[in-house]
Amino acid sequence: MTIRKSVLAFAAISTLSFSAPARAADDALIAAAKKEGAVTIYTSLVINQVAQPLADAFGKKYGIKATPVRADTNELIRRIVDESRAGRPQCDVFDGTTTVPALKRENLVLQWLPETAKNLPKEFKDENNYWAALYVLASLPGVNNDLVPMGQEPRSWDDLLDPKWKGKMVWSSGTNTGGIGFVGLALREWGEEKGMGFLRKLAEQRIASVPTSTRQVLDQVMAGEYAIGPMSSVHHIMYSADQGAPVRWRPVEPAVVSLITASVAANAPHPNAAKLYFDFLLSDEGQAIFRDNYYLTSNLNVPPKNPKALPQPGNYRGQFFTPEQVDAETPKWVKIYQELFR
Repeated sequence: MTIRKSVLAFAAISTLSFSAPARAADDALIAAAKKEGAVTIYTSLVINQVAQPLADAFGKKYGIKATPVRADTNELIRRIVDESRAGRPQCDVFDGTTTVPALKRENLVLQWLPETAKNLPKEFKDENNYWAALYVLASLPGVNNDLVPMGQEPRSWDDLLDPKWKGKMVWSSGTNTGGIGFVGLALREWGEEKGMGFLRKLAEQRIASVPTSTRQVLDQVMAGEYAIGPMSSVHHIMYSADQGAPVRWRPVEPAVVSLITASVAANAPHPNAAKLYFDFLLSDEGQAIFRDNYYLTSNLNVPPKNPKALPQPGNYRGQFFTPEQVDAETPKWVKIYQELFR
């Protein structure tokens, strides 16, 4: 997707009227799923914040035991591939930022989308029906309120080069929603020459690289170990701030914007329960659980809790990356990241 098309996609989200809910899962699928009685979800979502609430709501609705298993995207890919090669597949449904392209190469993704995917903009679902977006992930600086006085937070990416932030920033080193993804932003936004020049200057700021999730990195910012997390997920910041944590965000353009997508595993032990769970994730009911936990929802019928947090015209600009774009460019981004920031 081109930059212009991605901007227009977000503009469309803000102007489209809500539609009637897509047709619910049919009785035959529900009956088959109940007969299987269980579904296992390999997820990158935070368990207590949203993964378990989704599983509990699904279980209450259908009487099917739903078990979320959490790991970051790269670990999820390794587990699914290893278990499949060993002839012991465990995963029914999976999510993540780049899980689909990697698992498609192993023929481990079912080419299927539920009826509820009709409530998503076309940019939020694969034209070949391999994935659909659960939510939009916007990455911006998360700022500790106690360490950064109001009004002194970064207002542009150039502001991160201020000497006062040297040694006071942190990001995840192992995910595309951390420092690796920022490399991609710099190259796309400013081009190869200017982008590399900016990254070299930023490397002099000695940003701490932590091999953990972006959620755990934000926890370190909130604890006062660092003043700024340049690549923090907006929904995590809003959720934590509402819980009383000393953290805030403000728009910095462009944000790094990606999709967290879900798919059904091709060799799912519980294929019908997997399809029903996927249907539930994209339904108005499932998306309301995302919304209530500050996630930037993908279903047009369920606007985000804070519409101003969505990267779209009138709010702030985002550089949008599809799963396929991230997958294709990651090797280059990783090489640059390791040269400059490790």
